[in-house]
Amino acid sequence: MGKKKDPKRNQRPEALWKEKDQIDGGTVDAMVLILRTSGCRWYRDGGCLMCGYHSASEEGIGIEDLRMQIDSSLERYDGEEMVKIYTSGSFLDTGEIPVGLRREVFEAFSESQRILFESRPEFVSINNLEGIEVGKAHVAIGLETSSDLVRETCVNKGFTFQDYEKAASLLLEKGIPLRTYLLLKPPFLSEREAIRDVISSIEDSSPYSESISINPVNVQRDTLVERLWRRGDYRPPWWWSLNEVLSKGLEASDARILSAPSGAGTPRGIHNCGDCEDKFIEAVRRFSFEQDLGVLRGLRCDCREEWETLIDVQDIMGTSVDVSRYLSSSKD
Repeated sequence: MGKKKDPKRNQRPEALWKEKDQIDGGTVDAMVLILRTSGCRWYRDGGCLMCGYHSASEEGIGIEDLRMQIDSSLERYDGEEMVKIYTSGSFLDTGEIPVGLRREVFEAFSESQRILFESRPEFVSINNLEGIEVGKAHVAIGLETSSDLVRETCVNKGFTFQDYEKAASLLLEKGIPLRTYLLLKPPFLSEREAIRDVISSIEDSSPYSESISINPVNVQRDTLVERLWRRGDYRPPWWWSLNEVLSKGLEASDARILSAPSGAGTPRGIHNCGDCEDKFIEAVRRFSFEQDLGVLRGLRCDCREEWETLIDVQDIMGTSVDVSRYLSSSKD
């Protein structure tokens, strides 16, 4: 007999936690809410190569289920200044979050100063911003990279930089702040190529963005990236690479540059040698709030030399595989 499905599962959010974020340069309390929805429309058309968030979606979820999830979340809401609402797709996709429910969300969290939510750019339009409270809304778009070639071949994102610019320009016109997500080290890029790609993408997205969040790839289950990782053809980025991106990105942008890596310090997430993980986690957290390059420049570990050598070897070999893993296996 299979495990019996919880009939109330669809009436509870996938996850909820509290953290810190910033509004207009000031640190505030934030409540993070992940709604269980019918899922990302793009996933049904192929989906992104690294994304496993479809696990938080469920067929048959209706508006009453979503209302119950919001009501459940309100029981844990303590007046946090920021509320961040994520789904496995887009908050502005009416097939996922109906327009009427958007209004209810803004009414439910009326005490908050800012409500952040994610959307793909094709859903950001004048008509589709109905039900969104300008002055409180904060939109996040997963651009991933400003390179159409990288976004198409290494991410399979399904939109162009021009699509992003169109959506971002409309948000700018409406006075709605934008947080742009950029991906550090999608599959098929070497470590050095990934660093250069993100720095270039920061420069390109900065004019539209209040903040830019650098998301190092973490290996999620049931994805192409996981298959590559298991056979040694992919390694998540090094902390040293993120250090480089944050340092040069801050110098190249007027936007706030931040990073809150998932799976940090583990084999599936961004990591170094294993000895310096906690130092980097804390340094990146501090940098994200303080924007102080000194926090990053003070980091030291012997593994930096290994990182420098390995990215050189990748360049010489013309490969993006996990070179150290291949070299280790060849010695066995």
